Amino acid sequence: MSISPLLLAEAERRVGLAPDVPEVPTVDGATFILEEPADVPATWGSEQSILWAEGEPLLIVGPQGVGKTTLGQQLALARVGLHDTLLDFPVMIDARRVLYIAADRPRQAARSFQRMTSERDRLALAEGLVVWRGPLPFDLTAEPKGLLDFISAIGNVGTVVIDSLKDVVLDLSRDETGGRVNVALQHVVTAGIEVVALHHQRKEGADGRKPRTLADVYGSTWITAGAGSVVLLWGQPGDPIVDLLHLKQPAEDVGPLKLSHDHKRGQTSVRSGTDLLTLVGQAIGGLSAP
Repeated sequence: MSISPLLLAEAERRVGLAPDVPEVPTVDGATFILEEPADVPATWGSEQSILWAEGEPLLIVGPQGVGKTTLGQQLALARVGLHDTLLDFPVMIDARRVLYIAADRPRQAARSFQRMTSERDRLALAEGLVVWRGPLPFDLTAEPKGLLDFISAIGNVGTVVIDSLKDVVLDLSRDETGGRVNVALQHVVTAGIEVVALHHQRKEGADGRKPRTLADVYGSTWITAGAGSVVLLWGQPGDPIVDLLHLKQPAEDVGPLKLSHDHKRGQTSVRSGTDLLTLVGQAIGGLSAP
């Protein structure tokens, strides 16, 4: 697949502007204030419609089976350069490698990736994507800087996708744990490495209402407090159509959107209408009448 030379040049430019962070990452006040871009640089998005801002962690949250892994993997492949848009929004290519932490059922994650790729993508995958299988080899809450050290040891990583937080951190409901998770992610983004983390929703209440606030995200408030953007996927497990709500925005609100998951091909798109025949063809095992 051909990639826009402008997108690739911008990716290389951004890498060139992100030198290694010194031991004490200080700058003078004029540089910090006056040289910050007036517009929010988008890793995923355009102009003010930004789903993921550069230098700010992105959380993709939702209940089980609504396509968080599918969306996270499509983002990873776009950062590698296999796609240049996702949900009709441009994704900035990362000239460095993407680290995918497959802590949650890595073999299932591999099968999901397999539906999105083919043999013609082998070189791009081999050079641009590195996968860690299983839980992290250290306690992230005991060593908040350990995540950055771990990524740095792998080498030449510009993006990390964590699938998912529940598999790398215990006791997420505790504020002390949430604070340490936030510190760990801030160490990573301060080093010029972009972060996507998949996370879960609180169990729905008796009324079965759709969650609409950050308070509906599972765990300590400090987990979402440190994110620049929080995207919610909402639906029932295996649904071919789910809702996307932008719970926290780095710029203007995006959506709400109706998303269509093509489970057979591992592709997600924005829907403007409902074609039942197409939905049946995309679903694994067919659909019930409801």
